[in-house]
Amino acid sequence: MKQEERREQTKRLLHDTTVELIREKGCSQTTLSDIMERSGLSKGAIFHYVSGKDELFVQVLENRLEEKNEQFMNVVKGLDIKEFEAPMNVISSGLSRLENKDDVANLILIYLIGKSDQPKVAEIVGNFYNQSIAFSKNWIMTGQNSGVIPAEIDPGQTAELFELIAFGLRMRNLFAQKEYSFGVKEYSAFISGLLQSTPRKEEE
Repeated sequence: MKQEERREQTKRLLHDTTVELIREKGCSQTTLSDIMERSGLSKGAIFHYVSGKDELFVQVLENRLEEKNEQFMNVVKGLDIKEFEAPMNVISSGLSRLENKDDVANLILIYLIGKSDQPKVAEIVGNFYNQSIAFSKNWIMTGQNSGVIPAEIDPGQTAELFELIAFGLRMRNLFAQKEYSFGVKEYSAFISGLLQSTPRKEEE
């Protein structure tokens, strides 16, 4: 096995083990010692990839984001005709996680936000948020280049809007005690409608 393959295999083991333990014990109770014991990796092996638990948690978030981006791009590449529905389905398929209190990504984000008074943690969470916006912007621009999303739509502002709403849906899990009129179903419809509409030009 090549070195790069071994490296990716080790990272996958590290991330999968972390996800398992978070589901079982939560973020606060999951320790590097737990991860070492479950994965069989040494402390040195783990610190070869991350500087600590918080950075490892962010890597798990980034890995999920990159997998979604790869899935989206694979769908787009496989299309022989210009269509909106298939790429939109890729985006919509993961939206239900936003309101799932037990979703690992939500658990990690809530845990890290609770430590946002620490500059290093605030920085890595900010980097993840910016990466989320960058991927959304790229998806919109890809749709515009394919002719399925109007060129008049501002990809940067629209991507930021989508991520702000997604972030709000995640955070609402902290205090939500009832069903609200705007959830992931409405959010999906909102995204679809906005990306297929042409913004009105301001009257001169």
